[in-house]
Amino acid sequence: MLSQNQTTNIQQVITTCLRNKFKNYVPQDNYMPFHFALLGKDRMALYSFMQSLLTTFGSSIFEPVAAALAKTRFAKVETQYTVGDCIYDNCQKSVQDIVNELTYNPKPDKVTELKKLQQNLFGNKNKLKATKVDLFVETKDGEQYLFDLKTAKPNKGGFQEFKQTLLTWAGIAYTQNKKTKIHTAIAIPYNPYSPKPYQFWTMAGMLDLDEELYVAEKFWDFLGGEGAYNDLLSCFEKAGIELRPEIDEYFANFNKK
Repeated sequence: MLSQNQTTNIQQVITTCLRNKFKNYVPQDNYMPFHFALLGKDRMALYSFMQSLLTTFGSSIFEPVAAALAKTRFAKVETQYTVGDCIYDNCQKSVQDIVNELTYNPKPDKVTELKKLQQNLFGNKNKLKATKVDLFVETKDGEQYLFDLKTAKPNKGGFQEFKQTLLTWAGIAYTQNKKTKIHTAIAIPYNPYSPKPYQFWTMAGMLDLDEELYVAEKFWDFLGGEGAYNDLLSCFEKAGIELRPEIDEYFANFNKK
């Protein structure tokens, strides 16, 4: 459970992120006379803003909130972290072999897969295009967790790419330090199927669901401790109540134009 100070801090992060979004938001200048007549310019402007916000919710809201939450428990926290840009060629080949094998034999086992990567840390070092990790956290003991934040319903066709990215991050980290204790995973901030369980079957076969998938409570409680998910929902609710007058005033101006 978050302390009062932590709750206040995270609520401030949420409100600041949303205010920044308002400040930098440029409404689409589309003339829609029938929509305006039926719904009002304010509601149409709000609809447009919501579409823009939902598109960038991961980077503009979830990432900074996750970082603020993780700082309560982890020694090192970074968003848009660069893991590196070099990997041993044999390790890179091992990544591709694992992905190929899972295509025909869908039985992922992340622990075994990481051992395979560690066994192939030799050969030439290949230069890769540096990729950004959405959220990087490290424990006091140096254990690293790298998260790729995804939307609530990621594209099923992208799971092979997700797996390759997670293994490549690990391979790059091992290339830098063979003894690195590393975990790479997909994070999904909420369960759109709630109260039913998340439809894990959509990712089964390519991702190790225990090791490579953090959904809703599992993700937020990992970052902030037990109960953090529910506390976070409360923070969002309080931030929404605080911002409501500002939001109403902002969009009411569109009816004056």
